[in-house]
Amino acid sequence: MERSSGHDGGNRANRDGAAMTIAAVILAAGAGTRFGGDTHKLRAPFRGLTVVQHALGAALEADFDDVYIVTGAVELRDLIPDGVVLVENHSWELGQATSLRAAVFTAENDGHEAVVVGLGDQPLVGSESWRTVAEAEGELVTAVYRGRRSPPVKLGASVWPLLPTTGDAGARMLMQMRPEQVTEVSCGGEPVDFDTVEDLQRWK
Repeated sequence: MERSSGHDGGNRANRDGAAMTIAAVILAAGAGTRFGGDTHKLRAPFRGLTVVQHALGAALEADFDDVYIVTGAVELRDLIPDGVVLVENHSWELGQATSLRAAVFTAENDGHEAVVVGLGDQPLVGSESWRTVAEAEGELVTAVYRGRRSPPVKLGASVWPLLPTTGDAGARMLMQMRPEQVTEVSCGGEPVDFDTVEDLQRWK
């Protein structure tokens, strides 16, 4: 399934006790210029799959109502399993915030009330982290690993209008703007970003 965004940029209960639907979002639109390998970092082989397939698998295992992957700089259609919605970000060069906006735009059109956002280059973040963040109370929830904040991050619909439209800050900027709204939940796993070939080799 594919959805092209021109935007620049398991059921839970809502406040009324009705079913609340949540979508998982994998951000995977960047050029990954620091990687320096023979292929884009998201397509790099890692533990029997590609880097991005590990991230997708974790989100799928967490049993969201929808799973989106936002793409831009590199073709990933052949790596996306059934059940994942492809969202194309035609403005990816303007920063990660545009990918987040594209995902939120799609989630809003699909009637979801929250998104949980993770990164395509974090293959060691498992499904339990996704699930823990999704099930936590609050409109702005972040995973915390050994005291350090890192995706996935839950964004409720009430904060979507506050997200930046350009740049690479995305949810991080929102948490800086609204510290009183942030809920932290402790998660296991390893939130390392695979930015370079050395990162990949270190964990392979």
